[in-house]
Amino acid sequence: MSRQRSMEKILASEYVSIGELVRITGCRYSTLKFYTEGMLPFEQAEENLTRRFPREAAVARIEQIRSLRQDGLSIPAIKKLL
Repeated sequence: MSRQRSMEKILASEYVSIGELVRITGCRYSTLKFYTEGMLPFEQAEENLTRRFPREAAVARIEQIRSLRQDGLSIPAIKKLL
């Protein structure tokens, strides 16, 4: 079992895991997992490896999605927009 990185180290990292994005943004894991289907950019070297998210871009995209949801857009509409 791996230990969690400190918030200081996460915020200094260029790339973060989905679990670390949960901690940064307060979004649910299942929500972020859903967003990876065409709305949230990630890198994955091979199929079995952990997805790594560019921290700044991912947080900005999550904030953008939240804002669009508050404006009343549906998820399919947001996917088309992004």
